[in-house]
Amino acid sequence: MCCDRAVQAGITRAVSGLRKLPEWQHDALIVISSLLVGSVLFATGLYPLFRLDDQIPPWVRVLLFGGICVVEAFRRIAPGTALAVGTAFLFVDCVIGVSTPTLVVYADLLYAATLYGPRRLSRDMVPIAVLTSISTITATVLLVPGWRATVLAAFAVLPFLLIPVWWATNVRQHQRMAEVERANTRQLAKIAQLDRTAAVAAERAHMARDLHDVIAGHLSAIAIQAEAALSLKDDDPMTRVVLKSVRENSVSALDEMRAMINLLRADVTDPDEPTAPARLAQLSRLIESAQAGGMRLDVRVEYDDTEPLPAAVDLTAYRIAQEALTNAMKHAPRTNVVLDLRRTDTEMVLEVVNELCDGGDGGGLGTGLLNMRERTAAVGGSLTAGPADGAWKVRAVLPLPGVER
Repeated sequence: MCCDRAVQAGITRAVSGLRKLPEWQHDALIVISSLLVGSVLFATGLYPLFRLDDQIPPWVRVLLFGGICVVEAFRRIAPGTALAVGTAFLFVDCVIGVSTPTLVVYADLLYAATLYGPRRLSRDMVPIAVLTSISTITATVLLVPGWRATVLAAFAVLPFLLIPVWWATNVRQHQRMAEVERANTRQLAKIAQLDRTAAVAAERAHMARDLHDVIAGHLSAIAIQAEAALSLKDDDPMTRVVLKSVRENSVSALDEMRAMINLLRADVTDPDEPTAPARLAQLSRLIESAQAGGMRLDVRVEYDDTEPLPAAVDLTAYRIAQEALTNAMKHAPRTNVVLDLRRTDTEMVLEVVNELCDGGDGGGLGTGLLNMRERTAAVGGSLTAGPADGAWKVRAVLPLPGVER
């Protein structure tokens, strides 16, 4: 039982290895096998299909066999031509007496012409095989008279010449069906992708409408009301500073909202689609806004802003700083906050540290912290946020692409 399984496993591995061979190696192996088998048959005297008492020297049949084996080497690259030349060799072999090795190689040429030949040739292979079989049987009957020779020739020749054509026809049909299935699968995948793209586009358009109709409208109202309040006479300078900060923040948020709306309405495959205009170059406005809200902010910036940053890192650093300062204002209003931003050769490091405040519950759901983590992960960085030494510390490390770390 174990031996049978081992033999089956060995055969399976051998067949799998043969299928992985390049086409030219596969054809070369077939030609070499034909030569070896034919040589054994000629050496043992088992080559004639029927015993003939003729004066034809064996080397003539060997020469014909060698010629048709050379033709067999072109079974795949020129199947029609190989079949035509092979038919000529078989005709000569039939005249002097059919030899089994030559007939076997010719059967392989029929198989190859049916499988690899043009579609028109493949359709005509059945009548070609029938005509060749009749011709071979007729030649055998003429050389070996008698009805027994006719019956034996029919049973010997027909399987050799008709079965390869039938087999190759089935293989070709299965290959064609498999190709049709693969084409259908690819088409279904394209249709599914188009459906997903259409669904995403519809959802983006829906989100853009909601942003425009709801949030953008409120931001516009805030900006207009702040502008109107600034036009009123008020002797309190702090009030004017706060109103000015409210107006600037609302106008900035409105600009970013419009950019996001344009982004949502744009084609998702458009490589030149606009992005929200948020960069570290606007950090000073963010700091002024936080200070206008009463935040005691200590800013420590240690990087050369003349050196350009990758757009993704630039945007991510700004958004994290914006969210961290917003959280500090919500949860610990009017406390001391330290904003530390520095750049090394390999990374950008951002830290926002604020004092803990028991009464500063901003009522958040943790979405801002989650967004910061997702933004950091998107650029391959790391983010930590939590209490440290009596304060709340947010630290983001953003790698700079293109730098060996």
